[in-house]
Amino acid sequence: MVSQTIFNILKGLLVIVLVASLIGNCVLIWLNTERTPDCPAQQVKPVRAVVHNERSTVFADLSVEEFRQVSDYMTKIPGMRISIEPASPSSVDYLYMIELSLPKKQDVLQYLDTNGPKPVREATAVVYHGTKKTIKEYVVGPLPNPTYHHDVTMERYKRDIPFTARPVHVGERIGMELFLQHVLKPVTKLMIDSFGIDVSASLVYYDSMPRGVKSGERQSWISLCRNEEGFFIHPVGFEIFLDHKSITIFTWRVIKVLYNGQYFDSIKELKQQYEAGNVSKVIYKPVPNYASLKPKEKPTGIGPQQVYVQGKRFSVKNNHIVYLDWSFAFGLSPLRGMRVFDVRFRGERIIYELSVQEAMSVYGSVTPILMLTKFLDGSMGIGRCAYELVRGVDCPYSATFIDTFHFLDTGLPRQLKNSICVFEHNMGNPLRRHFSEIVYNSYGGLANSALVFRTITAIGNYDYMWDFIFYQSGSVEAKVHATGYISSSFAVNGSFPFGHQVAENVTGNVHTHFINFKVDLDVLGVKNFFQTKDMEYVNVSLPWMPERIAMIPQVVEKQLQTEQEAALRHDTKTPRYLHIASDKTNRWGHQRSYRLQVFSFAGDHLPESQAEERAMSWARYKVAITKQKDLEQSCGSLYNQNDMWNPAVDFSKYIEDNESIENEDLVAWVTAGFLHIPHAEDIPNTVTVGNGGGVLLRPHNYFDEDPSIHSADGVYISPGREDSCDDNRMACLAQETCSPVFEPFTYNGFEYWFVEKP
Repeated sequence: MVSQTIFNILKGLLVIVLVASLIGNCVLIWLNTERTPDCPAQQVKPVRAVVHNERSTVFADLSVEEFRQVSDYMTKIPGMRISIEPASPSSVDYLYMIELSLPKKQDVLQYLDTNGPKPVREATAVVYHGTKKTIKEYVVGPLPNPTYHHDVTMERYKRDIPFTARPVHVGERIGMELFLQHVLKPVTKLMIDSFGIDVSASLVYYDSMPRGVKSGERQSWISLCRNEEGFFIHPVGFEIFLDHKSITIFTWRVIKVLYNGQYFDSIKELKQQYEAGNVSKVIYKPVPNYASLKPKEKPTGIGPQQVYVQGKRFSVKNNHIVYLDWSFAFGLSPLRGMRVFDVRFRGERIIYELSVQEAMSVYGSVTPILMLTKFLDGSMGIGRCAYELVRGVDCPYSATFIDTFHFLDTGLPRQLKNSICVFEHNMGNPLRRHFSEIVYNSYGGLANSALVFRTITAIGNYDYMWDFIFYQSGSVEAKVHATGYISSSFAVNGSFPFGHQVAENVTGNVHTHFINFKVDLDVLGVKNFFQTKDMEYVNVSLPWMPERIAMIPQVVEKQLQTEQEAALRHDTKTPRYLHIASDKTNRWGHQRSYRLQVFSFAGDHLPESQAEERAMSWARYKVAITKQKDLEQSCGSLYNQNDMWNPAVDFSKYIEDNESIENEDLVAWVTAGFLHIPHAEDIPNTVTVGNGGGVLLRPHNYFDEDPSIHSADGVYISPGREDSCDDNRMACLAQETCSPVFEPFTYNGFEYWFVEKP
């Protein structure tokens, strides 16, 4: 009895001790947590004061209110009955697009640099005049309260734009689906038996571009697909050729039909031959969706996350960003995509404009859907497809996200939430370093931390990740990586010279990718030169042994004088060093310049003998240098895709006049890309690794030394001072530990955001 009592007492004491220990540990954890502060949102003690340029708004994209005011003005012009309804038929006058009309460069520079008057803010409005079967571009201003509009179509393009050159709008797309449902109704059973497709339901398809084989046509091949995630790689073997040139859907017609590799002149002929047993039939069978991006294993991992120990070292205000020694204005064109202006390093302008211009692909196939396809994404709208970025995947979780807005075939301003991200990133390698063991012991280095300005555009099947990267060495990189789905065709006899089989009955078709960047460098002003440097081996007699000859490399320099001389083609040897230079010199007497270093694995460009080539003539050149002109704003146009044979903008014309490029304001048009021969590993998705290109803008004798030597991130270690924090902040990192603060994960990408009138 006594022993039982003692046992109970001891048992009770043990419980008390365990509870006390648990409470004590919780308190210790809480106290320790209290001692670890949250990481600051912004840098607490910046090395230099952050100063935003309020005048950068001269480059700002149109605001929601400005979109509304231009839209209201256009719909109230006397004598015009302009609709803003995207579902409008092609027979009406339709306001297709509103975007910022960039002011003249000279006016902007006077405003930025000499306190000149602020340029008038204007917008460009694109109207499909279905009543007159023409397209017009109007400059509308002044904003925010417009009172005038001017037709600038002839000024910009030197001719009228044919109505057949217009991109397909929502109303025409609706008409195409209704027409397909109507013409396929007689083969309802065939479509179900062969493909499992109910023609009375919403049809899933993609169509070819350009629309025809000569100017004035509007004809499209349409490939039906299974209604599955990733339908681009689910072709069913049925293609139909439509003529939809008429503004009235009732006069559209079917030109040809392709069923399992066999052509027919009409749906009626297909039906007759199918029922007569004269057709090699496709038999529908369900297949697992190999295109699904849902992980095949349950996700359980979270990779390394980035933390700003001292807070973010960049600041975003309106359309202006400041990061360490860098500052720039930014925007997102609905047609061209990402762009930055007035890029300065240590207060000195390096770049007036750096922008994405065009993305082009040429396909090969044995079936018509991709046989003549040549995509010009700028005509479809690169920037309009900059959808919401996913935190922690598309950009680091702790990135800063920015909303954008556009008015392109929407009727109202459309908001694209979190469509731009900005973050500082440790690139994972030192920007520079050296360890010395000979004569003098030391280590010096600098982590390669850089600012990344990013957007990702999902243009149909392909997703392009666009990055502008700002390095502490004074370099800027513009690059692109491609991912998303490949375009594919149904495998038939003769398919595989044009690609590889990547799934059952699916051909991954060979295609090129060409990307164009506009680089308007202003090196110490607008009076610049274009120079090249390379090397060659020369025979040299050794001074101490004259009879002995050695071949050694020497620098070969050249200054190019005209635009044609500076149009450097892909198919010719290009000097390795390309420079935009000033006539001013650095401390060592060398002309201060910036180098264009292109990274590209481009396929062959479309031969110039092909009529469509003129619409993409910019892709002939790895780099082309032209004299800056406000009317030469882009290498392409909204209308080039559907009128390739007589393009509104033929870039080669910029070079034809062969103007002098010596001591002039110069623009570099840089083309990079890669050849894509799809393979099994492109299923379900193409990966970004190895699929991309770009250009690096590097200082070359611009400074007297590497400017990053002044970076506050530098590390220097000498013997006996390995743990000193004086020249090595890494030695004190443990003392600056903080708890990262992660915002709750949100995603609104599946919601279609329009900004209604208040």
